[in-house]
Amino acid sequence: MNRDFDVQQPDQVYASDITYIWTQEGWLYLAVVIDVCSRKVVGWSMGSRIKAQLVCDALTMAVWNRRPSEGLIHHSDRGSQYASGAFRKLLKTHKIKGSMSRKRDCWDNAVPESFFGSLKQERVHWRNYQTRHEAQKDILDYITMFYNNFRLHSYLGYTSPNEYEKQLLSIKKVA
Repeated sequence: MNRDFDVQQPDQVYASDITYIWTQEGWLYLAVVIDVCSRKVVGWSMGSRIKAQLVCDALTMAVWNRRPSEGLIHHSDRGSQYASGAFRKLLKTHKIKGSMSRKRDCWDNAVPESFFGSLKQERVHWRNYQTRHEAQKDILDYITMFYNNFRLHSYLGYTSPNEYEKQLLSIKKVA
């Protein structure tokens, strides 16, 4: 990707990463898949273990929800979950091109890093989750009810990811 996050159409490039959220039961891990064009979270998975299955489930959700055409690029950091045989097999099965950031360079994966910053500043840091289940429900609410529908992005001309995709679709229909 070489930090080229200026993508003109949805379902051309996805970016993924994993973060962790503290609960009184222990860590909850969150993997997301974000459409780089619209900044929409199109897939996610949460669990108590940071295994390859976590990122495989997030990508499977994104592919199932969006049905991208062949040639989609999937970008991630160099985490072992993304380098795993299971994840590489999933990319191959769906004819997705893999892309990985340079070693120890968070700027190469700025789109999901930015999402995690927003999630934590706007929601997680204001909570004291007793259970992983409580955190999962709250994060799911943040993604589906607030972030994709209402969270304004300066990069998107101060529209939400869903509104931005709607605008792109209406332009495409007119053309």
